[in-house]
Amino acid sequence: MKDLKERAVRGGLARLCGQAVNLVLRLGFMVIMARLLDPEDFGLVAMVTVVTGVYEIFTTAGLSSATIQKATVTDEQLSTLFWINILVGTILCLLCVATAPVLASFYHEPRLFWVTVTMGVGFVLSAGGVQHSALLQRQLRYVALATRETLSLLVGFALGIVMAFSGYGYWALVGSAIATPAVSTASMWALAAWMPGIPRRGVGIRAMLRFGGTITLNNLIVYFAYNFDKLLLGRFWGADALGLYGRAYQLINVPTSNLHSAIGGVVFSALSRLQDDPVRLRSYFLKGYSLVNSMTVPISIFGALFADDIVLVVLGPKWADAAAMFRLLTPTIMVFGIINPTGWLLQSVGLQGRSLRIAFVIAPLVIAACLIGLPYGPKGVAFAFSAAMTLWLVPHVVWALHNTVISKWDLFLATCRPFFASIVAAAFAFGIQFYTVNSLHLASPLLRLSLVGGVMISLYLFIFLFVMGQKAFYFDLLRGLKGSTPSTQSSK
Repeated sequence: MKDLKERAVRGGLARLCGQAVNLVLRLGFMVIMARLLDPEDFGLVAMVTVVTGVYEIFTTAGLSSATIQKATVTDEQLSTLFWINILVGTILCLLCVATAPVLASFYHEPRLFWVTVTMGVGFVLSAGGVQHSALLQRQLRYVALATRETLSLLVGFALGIVMAFSGYGYWALVGSAIATPAVSTASMWALAAWMPGIPRRGVGIRAMLRFGGTITLNNLIVYFAYNFDKLLLGRFWGADALGLYGRAYQLINVPTSNLHSAIGGVVFSALSRLQDDPVRLRSYFLKGYSLVNSMTVPISIFGALFADDIVLVVLGPKWADAAAMFRLLTPTIMVFGIINPTGWLLQSVGLQGRSLRIAFVIAPLVIAACLIGLPYGPKGVAFAFSAAMTLWLVPHVVWALHNTVISKWDLFLATCRPFFASIVAAAFAFGIQFYTVNSLHLASPLLRLSLVGGVMISLYLFIFLFVMGQKAFYFDLLRGLKGSTPSTQSSK
């Protein structure tokens, strides 16, 4: 525990740097593929991934979280969990084969049959690296994890681009989706240097299976709720509409999801080690939470104001209709940034049951909103989704924090500071854009984005760090980086 702070800070920095590189790769892949493929190609694959994404939740079966959360874990437990993951991955692969004709019939699209069958291979590939990844996270070896993720994305994206250039159409997206987990799992085996043994009974994994089962059910319900919009749009509005909506959702969600992945993994690992130390647990959680929202809030507000130019620059002119959906979805992404980190807290201290009950309430709320918005097309669904999540914000926070070491005032302060700084900076940047368009006739969307983005970032950092007094927090993070030499790898 002595060097936990330094290791967590270093791990967080490694994850942030890795996710920054991955964000550039993802955006670059999106830019290139949006120009090589049509909305229909993305829509076809999205029709499949909306359903196979449900199966993907079962790939880990929550057992990676169980491995990380448990105070101590033996080699026999890891080996047994590994083979359970392999069994689950194989079942999911076979389930894809069985689901293929159903999807083709549901969407009235025969091309989906072989896409679904092929996507099933990815489940076996992913399952083989679940426990290796959890082991690396327990040891806070986030440099190794970041390297693995970057390498796998590079290979997967490179294959997808080559296939797209060669005229394979939507199969380029499928090829990329299969290559990425294959390289990821192979890399984790090399980095973890751990070989699973034979599975054994009576090694004390029952509690871990219960924990993992609860996490899996929670993730399943939330996934279904948050992807019901895509299922409906694909069925009733077609591949083209789903392609536009899906690209808009991914474009606004990629930066913040990468950020949550980078910080959330480190914070969850650290909080799991601090279950019996409420003072330090509160401090670590609020630091991670503040860090997430200091970046999520300005990204969301910037996206809402400058959606048209962002879509033109990243996706190109043929995707211009996605800008309205992009803008309407930004409130949803901001709410995600506020409420999702509470899951780190609940699961790390063993309150995963409460997290599951919250999910049971979110699901019908979001599904009802999507059904209300469906007659109005993708824009109606995007508006309804954001309206539902905004209404749910306060009840979620109150319920999640009840009888925990974190108060509602703690979260209010952590959110209102970046929100105020973002609003002031965004208003000034919007004024700059209005002036450049109407007075300087700056026609290039890339130049406009560069100008207003630079203005907003600079003013936001000045207000947030100096006017609102957050400079000390980030300087403390820097001192944590410099305050110790890299620690050695911990044991299981």
